[in-house]
Amino acid sequence: MNASAGRLRTVLAPVLLGVAALALWQLLIVAFEIKPFIVPGPLAIGEQFGSNFDTVLAGALVTGGNALVGLVIGGVLGILFAIISALIRVIDELSAAVIAALAVVPIVALAPVLYTMFGAGAETARQLVAAIAVFIPVYINTLRGLRQVRPVHRDLMHVYAASAWQTTRTVTVPGALPFIFTGLRIASSLAVISALIAEYFGGPVGGLGKSITSAASSSNYQLAWAYVLGAILVGLLFYCVTLGIETFATRHYKPSR
Repeated sequence: MNASAGRLRTVLAPVLLGVAALALWQLLIVAFEIKPFIVPGPLAIGEQFGSNFDTVLAGALVTGGNALVGLVIGGVLGILFAIISALIRVIDELSAAVIAALAVVPIVALAPVLYTMFGAGAETARQLVAAIAVFIPVYINTLRGLRQVRPVHRDLMHVYAASAWQTTRTVTVPGALPFIFTGLRIASSLAVISALIAEYFGGPVGGLGKSITSAASSSNYQLAWAYVLGAILVGLLFYCVTLGIETFATRHYKPSR
């Protein structure tokens, strides 16, 4: 009963806070007569969202699809490269500078270059931008988790004459799962943001980023914010799905004290 009540509070608390924030937002819009070109109210945004739901959904599918591809590619490569770096320390030392360089690459500079390489009519550039953004947090968190294994566990596997790969598969990776999923949770939101930003700098006509730009340029600010709402919902969906997978995968994990 207490566990159920705790889970209910976990869900209700952010929902109630969100409703209160939206109510305060609408109240301020009405009280101070704020113009829509500055910031529209939640009711106007919701009305535009409902009226243009099909268009918002179509854009969300494009942006979400690119973000999903980037999340899968960046996540898999980040985990695999972290495992290799944990097994072979010289690779970790040699790649440190490359990882640091990737971490500071600005998307605004990378997206146009990738469009030139792969063509403005392909979604490849947006997917690669998302993959690069995902790779960094997944790699760093996974590598940190792989290094958290207790020496006694490594010694035990050594006594059993286990190979480095057997130790990684049966002890190191399972123990690093909380760190891996922490990186994936961070990366799930970054994938959506990166794919969205990449849409501002060219590529096919489609996606929420293009729709936001088009609506804002035509001074339809309520519609632009409706597309922003769609992007927020896509990001929340990615985060919640990742969190759900983490909860299922680590349900038997008990952190050591």
